Amino acid sequence: MDNQNSFKPYIPADRVTPELTLTSIIVGMLLAVIFGAANAYLGLKVGMTVSASIPSAVIAMGIIKMVLRKNSALEVNMVQTIGSSGESLAAGAIFTLPALFIWASEGIMDKPSILEITLIAIIGGLLGIFFMVPLRNALIVKEHGVLPYPEGTACAEVILAGEKGGASAKTVFAGMGFAALFKFIIDGLKLVAGEVAVTFKGFAGTIGTQIYPAVMSVGYICGPRISSFMFSGGVLSWLVLIPLIVFFGGETVQATFAGGGAYGIWSNYIKYIGAGALVAGGFISLIKTVPLIVKTFAEAIKGISFKATADGKRTDKDMNFLFVILGVLVLTLVIWIVDIIPVPFVGALIIVVFGFFFATVSSRMVGLVGSSNNPVSGMTIATVLVATVLLKATGMIGPRGMTSAIAIASIVCIVTAIAGDTSQDLKTGYLLGATPVKQQVGEIMGVLASALAIGGTLYLLDAAWGFGSAGLEAPQASMMKMIIEGVMDGNLPWALILSGMFIAIVVELLKIPVLPFAIGVYLPIQLNACIMVGGIIRLFFDRIKDSERKETAISRGILFSSGMIAGEGLVGIALALFVVLGLDKKIDLAALLNISPAMANIGGLVLFGIIILTFLKFSLWAKKDKED
Repeated sequence: MDNQNSFKPYIPADRVTPELTLTSIIVGMLLAVIFGAANAYLGLKVGMTVSASIPSAVIAMGIIKMVLRKNSALEVNMVQTIGSSGESLAAGAIFTLPALFIWASEGIMDKPSILEITLIAIIGGLLGIFFMVPLRNALIVKEHGVLPYPEGTACAEVILAGEKGGASAKTVFAGMGFAALFKFIIDGLKLVAGEVAVTFKGFAGTIGTQIYPAVMSVGYICGPRISSFMFSGGVLSWLVLIPLIVFFGGETVQATFAGGGAYGIWSNYIKYIGAGALVAGGFISLIKTVPLIVKTFAEAIKGISFKATADGKRTDKDMNFLFVILGVLVLTLVIWIVDIIPVPFVGALIIVVFGFFFATVSSRMVGLVGSSNNPVSGMTIATVLVATVLLKATGMIGPRGMTSAIAIASIVCIVTAIAGDTSQDLKTGYLLGATPVKQQVGEIMGVLASALAIGGTLYLLDAAWGFGSAGLEAPQASMMKMIIEGVMDGNLPWALILSGMFIAIVVELLKIPVLPFAIGVYLPIQLNACIMVGGIIRLFFDRIKDSERKETAISRGILFSSGMIAGEGLVGIALALFVVLGLDKKIDLAALLNISPAMANIGGLVLFGIIILTFLKFSLWAKKDKED
């Protein structure tokens, strides 16, 4: 279906309005860094990130309309275009690069330098944008009316509802402020416990919940269905597998349990089962989409046009294709030649071939099913396996081979994530009447801003808590690490990994989405339970009979949740800085006031109730604003 000839954007092609302005660049780059850092913290903690497009657009509307007294839809769109790229780049980086820090903590290699991380992030981000430029006409224009691009379309609707910008922005900022306060009370002042758990005499299982507002917000945004799948995986791990391992285990298992409790069993056994389930889940999601992938790639290649448009309309102008091709060639040479990026020539070829292929797949997949269902993990796992096998075959083994495999996987993962984000942003721009080349330049600015910040963010979080710890599990990066080690030297507990893979297969046969269930198997049940609380709140909202009240409550809940995720993430970064500087103990009131664990647990549950009531106050019980 080709609807581009009949489609009329909100702002006609012959009308020029402010777009790539100094305001939009500064605000957009600032939001790219903020949401990139916040999502890095969130992704390392819970194994998933959330889209920053809509909160970026809402904040932009609040600033541009309420502060600067301007009304420019395309300027707001440019802010969200630049700002949302930070979240996507962070997702690609945190799903892979923390593996290098974990190896460094094990004494296998040195930590990656900030320059190395920055270069990997910039290269992956730029390739993701460049690969999407020739695909825009094929996927956004020619497939208009066929590919809905749900997040991109929703973002356009939010921007067009500009008269709601003030009220919506207040909701986001309120979420940021309250979550920052709650996070500081829990992990800064440590007045209450951040996690409450219950154990049973004679039973090794554990049940409980975390108290964090951002984790609950993830459950609300994901909804009750996904939240329940994650919680089910946690129940299987912590209330079935851990008790069975302890019951059937010998002296070694008993000693492990005595020393570290259920967390000791999780660290030594469950995380391998969870990794196996994640690997199988990634491949299952990839295999299920193979027919669509092949069709997508063939149609996209067929639809690519390198010719300038005949009428030269503003809304048809893409980045110069010769510049794009030269850019890809230069970046490929940089990957191969620059020694700080440990990738040989074969690795550079893998990045370009897999990167373009998966960028095409990612762009169409998010157009069909949205960014949340885009199998980025599966595509990255496939890249890791192929890259590690080829590197080993060419004799590149040991620490350098392992580092090279992670670098290849990281660049391809960032390419895939950025391509999906760019296509959603270009869809928003297509509906509004934005200038594509200006959006593509904006994406580059967002990538550069967030890439310059991601290295320092990773170093700060690692110094404060350490990746792979109970504080920052880094599930995807830990899984990539296990895969590479397994291929390189075959020292993995394959019995546990294969058990996890077969659990995933059984789950798939039961027609349950594998990846959220597998993440639930891997992560602590307390975290899954907190996510489930958010899912239950969303379930309650979904069942409101009054359609207008229901829509208002759900949308405000999403905005407040987005604000809470950003607010907690930023305070998490600040507290990590406190730990590094040794200031954390000076504000630790739990130690100064000698608060007992029992009182801390009671306080945690009370605060969790306050968090839920605050959420309801700004969503379900919010007074109707004049701007609504």
